[in-house]
Amino acid sequence: MSKKLVIKVTAGPEAAERCSQAFTVAAVAVASGVEVSLWLTGESSWFALPGRAAEFELPHAAPLPDLLDSILAGGRVTLCTQCAARREITEQDVLKGVRIAGAQVFVQEALADGTQALVY
Repeated sequence: MSKKLVIKVTAGPEAAERCSQAFTVAAVAVASGVEVSLWLTGESSWFALPGRAAEFELPHAAPLPDLLDSILAGGRVTLCTQCAARREITEQDVLKGVRIAGAQVFVQEALADGTQALVY
């Protein structure tokens, strides 16, 4: 089993189940001791901002703020550079622990030895 997992989530509230699945898989992987890198892209970019995860609701799903907190505590969360720019989000705006990086970094992480990449 791979010990590194890179997850790119492209969905936000408009595709709530897909979004929740990405955060859930990332949080479970972190809790299992897997090295996790979660990438926020597209509409999930908004979850890099304080309070935005709390606005997300999906019946019978773990609360998104809890999932995000666990991922930040034990993994890495990255906001896509272009996605941030399109939404006028800067490094000063994001939650503590969230970095902003681009496609080159994503590709490096996704292609690293022993890494599994998933896109939601």
